[in-house]
Amino acid sequence: MSMRAHVGDQLIVESPTTGVTKRDGEIVGLHHDDGTPPYEVRWSDTDQVTLVFPGPDAHIQPIGHGREGQREATGQRTSAATHRGARALSEAVIMSLVEDATAAPSMHNAQPWRFEYSRRRRVFHLRADLRGALPHSDPELRALHIGCGAALMNLRVAVAHEGWEAQTRPLPDPGDPMLLASVTLTRPLGGEADPAGLYPAVRTRHTSRYPFDEREIPTPVRTALVDAAHREQVALSFVSGWHLQYVVDLALEAEARNLTDAGAAADLARFTRRADDTRSATEGVPEYAFGPRRRIGKAPMRDFAGGKPVPGRPMADFETLPHLVLLSTSSDRPVDWLRTGQAVERVLLRATLAGLSASFVTQALEWHDLRWPLRDPMSGMAYVQTVLRLGYGPPGTRTPRRPVHDVLDIEP
Repeated sequence: MSMRAHVGDQLIVESPTTGVTKRDGEIVGLHHDDGTPPYEVRWSDTDQVTLVFPGPDAHIQPIGHGREGQREATGQRTSAATHRGARALSEAVIMSLVEDATAAPSMHNAQPWRFEYSRRRRVFHLRADLRGALPHSDPELRALHIGCGAALMNLRVAVAHEGWEAQTRPLPDPGDPMLLASVTLTRPLGGEADPAGLYPAVRTRHTSRYPFDEREIPTPVRTALVDAAHREQVALSFVSGWHLQYVVDLALEAEARNLTDAGAAADLARFTRRADDTRSATEGVPEYAFGPRRRIGKAPMRDFAGGKPVPGRPMADFETLPHLVLLSTSSDRPVDWLRTGQAVERVLLRATLAGLSASFVTQALEWHDLRWPLRDPMSGMAYVQTVLRLGYGPPGTRTPRRPVHDVLDIEP
C-alpha cells in the first residue's frame, strides 16, 4: 500500500534493525494532491525543511488531519488520546487553538489580547492589546488583565484537549509588562481530564443578559463552582442575606453614575454597535445582544444602550433575588488579575456544563469608592475582582470576535 500523508502529519524514520526512532519531522508541504511522496519535512532536530523521498524505514504518524477533519465534520475536536505522541502543530491547529482562546469574555467584548506562537520553542505568548483598553472604566488595566486571563484559561483547555501538557507562566518577563503569559507545550498529555474536560463549553458559553428563573442552584453545583475558582487560587462566595441587597445597591448606584458620566459613556459608545452602525462588527457588544430592559426585579443589569431608546427593544421581568457570586483575592496585583480571569472562565465553563447561564455585574468595580464595600465581610479575601450573576435561563447570544489572523503571529 502506497504511503499517503496530510500536511501536519509526522514522518518517522526508524532504525531498520532496532526500531528506535532516528529522526522525525512535521510534513509541511505536499507535491501530490493524493498525499503520496515526496514531502517537504521540517525536521525536529534542526528545524530545517528538506524535500524527502521516504524509504522503507519510514512511516507516517497522522497528526494534523485527524483533528481538522473531525472538527470540520462535527464542530468538535477529536479526543486528546488521538494526539499523544504529537511533536508539532500545523498552522491550522495553531489558529484553531487561538480561535478557542478568543471565545473568552472580556469587558464590553473589547478583546484586549494578542497571541504569538513560536514553532521552534513550541510556546504561545499572550500579550495585552491596548486596542481593547478602556481608559476611563479600567484605567489600571485590571479588567484588561482579567479578560486576558479568561482567554489564557481557554487556551489551556484547548491545548489539553489537543493532547498536550503545558507549562503556564504568568508575567514571565518583568521588563515587558505587556507580555502577560507564556504557555509552553512540554509533552503529550497523560490520562488527566483537567482542564480538557471543560472543552465542550468553550464555544457554547455566552454571556446571557436575559432574565433567569428564581429556582435555587443545587449545593453540588455551588460546590463545584467554588472548587473551580479555588483551582486558580481565587475565592468564590455566593452572596446572600443583607449583603446581597448591599451588593445590588452598589451595582445600581454605579450604573446610575455610568449613565451620566462622560468617560464611561465614551467607553461604552466605543464598544457598542447599534443596528445602523457602519463600524467593524468584529468587536464590542452589538444591539442584538443588549438584552431586554428591566421592568421589575433586582438583577443589576448594565444598560448597553446607555439609557437611550432602541426601537423594538423589549422589556422583561428579572429575578427578585438574583444569584450573585464574588470572586476575590488576598492581594491586588497584575498576577492576581490574571488568576482571576482564569478562575472566571473556569467557573463559567463549569457553570455552562451544569446548565447555568451567566452575566457580569462589574459596574461597582469601575468606581474606586464602590469597589471596597463589595467585599464579603466574613471572608479574609480583601479584594473583589469581579461579580457574576448565575441562574437558569436563556444561554445568551454569541457576540463577534476579531478574525484569528488579526490577533495571532506565527514565528518559525
